[in-house]
Amino acid sequence: MSPATALILAAAPVTELPVEAVPAATDAAAAAGSAEGLSYLQLMIHASLPVQLIVLLLLLGSVLSWVIIFRKNRVYSQATDDADEFESRFWSGVDLTQLYRSATDRNRVVSGLEAIFEAGFREFARLRQKKGLDGRTQLEGAQRAMRATFAREVDRLEHNLELLANIGSTAPYVGLVGTVFGIMVTMHGLSTEQSASIAAVAPGISEALFATAIGLFVAIPAVWAYNRFATRVERLSVRYESFAEEFSSILQRQTHIEE
Repeated sequence: MSPATALILAAAPVTELPVEAVPAATDAAAAAGSAEGLSYLQLMIHASLPVQLIVLLLLLGSVLSWVIIFRKNRVYSQATDDADEFESRFWSGVDLTQLYRSATDRNRVVSGLEAIFEAGFREFARLRQKKGLDGRTQLEGAQRAMRATFAREVDRLEHNLELLANIGSTAPYVGLVGTVFGIMVTMHGLSTEQSASIAAVAPGISEALFATAIGLFVAIPAVWAYNRFATRVERLSVRYESFAEEFSSILQRQTHIEE
């Protein structure tokens, strides 16, 4: 460097950066960092009206499905416990008449196996009091009564399962409708702008995908619970049917009917 150049540089004024620039840069970095987080509440608030209505509908379906799940779980657990308790008493050798009297106690409501037994024994005892009826007619009457009670008990166990299946099967499609609306609103908004960018498209796409995610969130537990409950209903119905057949064999021996 020549002496003349050194003198020119030494005489040049040095301008410092303003103090306000540093906090401004820090605030910009903090804003960029906060933008990285995803707030589902903000997505819901800033979503378009159709998407908001669809998400609310899905959340209502989710609440309804969870209410059904908890109630049916209690029903099936109680039905299994009642079946275990009644079978233990039935096969303990207790007199059938005494067992029938305990089943017809007005202070309690019978269901499941006990209801099937009560219906069959009541019809069997009623037909035995009639004169001129053979043993086969008595047995057939008891079997009809047990079949009718069996159908009512299975229908009680299956109550609301259809609603649970409908929620699980339709929730993804309802969420997909919200996705379509979100994309439509986004595309319509872009048509009024001179230039499109990722920043302009991202909010609309996010709310559209949010509706799809809510639909899956509602559907997965409902479908899982329906499959599990359907299996439990099938097991209980097989258990009820087997008991009805075994009780029919006992009544058949009492009427001395040949196989």
